[in-house]
Amino acid sequence: MARRALKLVSLAVATSGFYLYSSKYLDPNDFGAVRVGRAIATTAVITYDYLTSLRSVPYGSQEYAYLRSQVHLRSAERLRELCCANRGTFIKVGQHLGALDYLLPEEYTRTLKVLHSQAPQSTMQEIEQVIREDLGKEIKELFVSFEDTPLGAASLAQVHKAVLQDGRTVAVKVQHPKVQAQSSKDILLMEILLLAVKQIFPDFEFMWLVDEAKKNLPLELDFLNEGRNAEKVAHMLKDFDFLKVPRIYWELSTRRVLLMEFVEGGQVNDRDYMKRNSIDVNEISRNLGKLYSEMIFVNGFVHCDPHPGNVLVRKCPVTGKAHIILLDHGLYQVLTEKFRLDYCRLWQSLIKADMKRMQKYSRRLGAGDLYPLFACMLTARSWDSVNRGIDRSPVTASEDVEIRTNAATYLPQISQLLNNVPRQMLLLLKTNDLLRGIESALHTRASASSFLNMSRCCIRAVSAYERSKSHSLYRKAQISLSAALSLWQINLYELFLWLKGSRLGNWVIAFLSRMHHSPY
Repeated sequence: MARRALKLVSLAVATSGFYLYSSKYLDPNDFGAVRVGRAIATTAVITYDYLTSLRSVPYGSQEYAYLRSQVHLRSAERLRELCCANRGTFIKVGQHLGALDYLLPEEYTRTLKVLHSQAPQSTMQEIEQVIREDLGKEIKELFVSFEDTPLGAASLAQVHKAVLQDGRTVAVKVQHPKVQAQSSKDILLMEILLLAVKQIFPDFEFMWLVDEAKKNLPLELDFLNEGRNAEKVAHMLKDFDFLKVPRIYWELSTRRVLLMEFVEGGQVNDRDYMKRNSIDVNEISRNLGKLYSEMIFVNGFVHCDPHPGNVLVRKCPVTGKAHIILLDHGLYQVLTEKFRLDYCRLWQSLIKADMKRMQKYSRRLGAGDLYPLFACMLTARSWDSVNRGIDRSPVTASEDVEIRTNAATYLPQISQLLNNVPRQMLLLLKTNDLLRGIESALHTRASASSFLNMSRCCIRAVSAYERSKSHSLYRKAQISLSAALSLWQINLYELFLWLKGSRLGNWVIAFLSRMHHSPY
């Protein structure tokens, strides 16, 4: 009898499990035990792999480097699978790691980059549910048309194209329904797992990742905050006529639904799109550099997720000018005045190859004795290039390989640095690497114009601060004159570079050369 009862219970459990797994309404990934068990198992397997695979191999040998690369790759693939399975916060953190091109081993960044294009999609039933709960109406009551297939899906939300009753075409950003409830539990789980790994590997310093997620995720999950950020940056950069920030429609926006003006364009790293639409690649790269230099050095309010899906380009149908369209305003970093000015002065010293000041401001930003590594992390250049001056020569293929190799070699020191620097620095490092990825795709990396724009913004920021602190009219005039002369020198140098690269300049140089060698 007991045996029969046990069989019936087993059959009931198996049938229930099959129903839950196959039901389109109940996803086993939504159950905490499944998500926790999967995360623990993945962490345990990765930890065991690192402990055993490299144990008997001499450190620093060629065999060690090869085996370490293989372990990195296996671990990155397991991490990617975990992120795809647990979704939401896990994908968001995985995307962050995948963006750290010059700070993490290439095996990790290359493997995790695909998470930008492998984010899960919510079903139309789920989208309808969120809109019904937040806006109090059905989709057909709000929109004339609403495309079922999203324009794009990300870790926290997806975007649909729709047409309002008054005929306006809009982009509707809808949050995945389960991500809000799961996010805090996921972050706590990650924190516990990272602490456990640190007990085994004391050099493993990645708690900064959890700290950032704790701080930023609640803000990213509030779409009203994203709308306010969009309007703030549009107003802040209103003088840049090449920038387009989609307008927010507040009357149909909530914490989980954001209605925006629909704007089309090609991704900023798509050279073929630019060629087809007669868009100057160098102009786009130069203008993108201007935008970010202004945000970082002058305003201290920085859009920190400029991956290609969030930065579009288009040819304006009215003026024919190239526009940069900035999307996804959920993740911004606000810089304190002290940090912003130290960061300005550090970049000025890096551009001028002033090693004494570079060391001073690196230490002030928390780098300590690791300031040479910090300089290489910031610039993604070798120490030799930093000493020579990062604007003196372009990045070579061999130098790029050296930097990526060093990311694996110096991983403990890099993780220590990331744990020590001010938290404001972490998103800037991610932003720098994303922008470099765009420049590499456009073949405009380390161009002289980008350093000139940075120099201009640094000069303006520092002089504005010094003027605000001075009570003497004479001193204020001195500061303004010094800044004006420095900006004039940059303009003159830029004119020289333009002449050097233009036909007119080449003609003038050839003419002067002939005059110089003329016997008369």
